[in-house]
Amino acid sequence: MRRFFYDISNNISDERGLLHPQLSTLPIGANVELTESITHHWCRVLRANIGDQGILFDGFGGEYQVQLQTISKKHATVTLLAHINTDRSTSMFTKIGLVMSRGERMDYAIQKSTELGVTAIQLLSSHHGEVNLKPAQVEKKLAHWQQVAIAACEQCGLNRPPLIIAPVSINDWLQGSATHSSDSQMDVSPPTVSPIVTTLSQDPYYQILQQPADLRMQLSVPAAGQPAIPKSLPELLKQQSPYIELLIGPEGGLSVDECQQAANVGFEPWQIGSRILRTETAPVVALATLQALSH
Repeated sequence: MRRFFYDISNNISDERGLLHPQLSTLPIGANVELTESITHHWCRVLRANIGDQGILFDGFGGEYQVQLQTISKKHATVTLLAHINTDRSTSMFTKIGLVMSRGERMDYAIQKSTELGVTAIQLLSSHHGEVNLKPAQVEKKLAHWQQVAIAACEQCGLNRPPLIIAPVSINDWLQGSATHSSDSQMDVSPPTVSPIVTTLSQDPYYQILQQPADLRMQLSVPAAGQPAIPKSLPELLKQQSPYIELLIGPEGGLSVDECQQAANVGFEPWQIGSRILRTETAPVVALATLQALSH
């Protein structure tokens, strides 16, 4: 069955001002007004008909089997048939600090990281990075990359989209990490995300992102005499729900100062094999390796 993310951002569906509640607030058998994007894709592009069934998920847990009831020129409604209480999230929480790259390489990194269960991606700019967004570009790019993640969820079956967090400089992010880790009792501002997931980001599932990570690792260029993985990683992966932060630099690598700053706030080097990975490949290999080591 076709799967669609049911966007409740701004709680408004269309020009008629119809509200989009969380699916979990509605009883089975209730009729739901589809968002404009779902209506267009399912009913116009895919040419669905009344009586066809599909899956909706809003990111708050589980998914709903639905059946099309009405279709008009711009609008459609479905009936909630059943709630499927399934969560395909991985057993660990992972946040990637990812220096932005250009075009399809960035889309690929986000798409595949989503399929591999990443919890959040913090967008970064760095000294050797290719991309430095102007303030006017941030909202549009953030919405695009969040949609890339959501589309990957629709395809792979993940019911909780990763949060794509607005870009900051790597220096500012690492300084914030230092402050956060030195005082775990301090108030931490919620992440700046696209309006698509602003409400969703407040769900308890994502609150672990406000806490210090159990382990921080920087994917590093292979170097002689450097340990392949942090000594604490194998034991950490035996825990029920470990929280791991990864730092991945740009094609040109992090500068010496950035590497030192990362080390100063607890990022340990992690070498995956003897080859140098591209910036869009590194998240995929890192997340897949963590999952393999945890089983």
